Amino acid sequence: MPDRKTVKDALREQWIETPSWAYGNSGTRFKTFLQDGIPRDPFEKLDDAAQVHAHTGVAPSVALHIPWDRVEDYGELDQHARSLGLRIGAINPNTFQEPEYKLGSICNPDPAVREKAIGHLLECVDIMDATGSDILSLWFADGLNYPGQDSLAERQQRLSEALRRAYDRLGADQRMLLEYKFFEPAFYATDVPDWGTSYAHCVDLGEKAQVLVDTGHHAPGTNIEFIVAFLFARGKLGGFHFNSRFYADDDLMVGAADPFQLFRIMHEIVSAGALDASANIAFMLDQCHNLEPKIPALIRSVLNVQEATAKALLVDSEALAAAQREGDVLTANAVLMDAYNTDVRPLLAELREDMGIDPDPIAAYHRSGYAEKIIEARKDGTPAGWG
Repeated sequence: MPDRKTVKDALREQWIETPSWAYGNSGTRFKTFLQDGIPRDPFEKLDDAAQVHAHTGVAPSVALHIPWDRVEDYGELDQHARSLGLRIGAINPNTFQEPEYKLGSICNPDPAVREKAIGHLLECVDIMDATGSDILSLWFADGLNYPGQDSLAERQQRLSEALRRAYDRLGADQRMLLEYKFFEPAFYATDVPDWGTSYAHCVDLGEKAQVLVDTGHHAPGTNIEFIVAFLFARGKLGGFHFNSRFYADDDLMVGAADPFQLFRIMHEIVSAGALDASANIAFMLDQCHNLEPKIPALIRSVLNVQEATAKALLVDSEALAAAQREGDVLTANAVLMDAYNTDVRPLLAELREDMGIDPDPIAAYHRSGYAEKIIEARKDGTPAGWG
């Protein structure tokens, strides 16, 4: 059984990236719900992200979405992040909101539309250079609604060509993570529908291309931890977008629908030694909080990942391996369940005290008065939101 110091040391080094878009107004396909105190620009998004990091100690980077987070001077944005104790994380291109992308972006049958989309990917690599980001995080809404609408084979070829151009633009220390989603918004065929498609393209591209696993992008019953283990063993697990879903989308707080699944995923990560920074696995949140206040929801999401990780670190690996070798099914399962059923909140509270952080991050945030401050300060201007 791992000792408390070993567990706490591993948790202290954990790094969970928050997404800039989670700080803005969002909603459903029917309605965007407005809240008070929402950031009006990327600089204020970073201000809010600094609160999440201050109260958790493990969220020091922020992913950007372009053009939602476009600014005139990305060096200035990078400096603002650094002044807050943050850094700019993954850069996420947006190739799904322009009118031209109605039939797809980089897979569109129109060469001019494809060229526009590829140009945007290259622009995002320029932004990576300006901000010190080392991850280009790609998700494409491209797909088909009806059989016969376009050639499935030709769309895959267009996808390959576009990815190659972006890949070849990457710097030596930069990488590309290719996300997948089994359906939506395309209802017949999605151009990157599963981990196998993403994996195949990443293998073709080279070592700087890896798969991004979004925990909400799978068919019901999919064994995500198997995907994680398979990809890591082949050097193609680039990172995660953590979130949760009950039905068909993925914008709930991570762990909301199935905290046991999150634990199983983190168990595979811990077992493979992939929690260590040297494994270069990006742990990122991808969530839009429609009803919940933004900052507390992100703090809670970070805490959920921490709790799942702490439980995974408590698995008695020697006892588990012995039961597995002996074919003792019940004992092996019991070892996992013993760790999962452990209340790790006291351990995490102790860790936060060691780090000089309030042991109750949510309560500390509410006591800080930050929410009241930004509601008053941001009365004027246009709140950030979905494009």
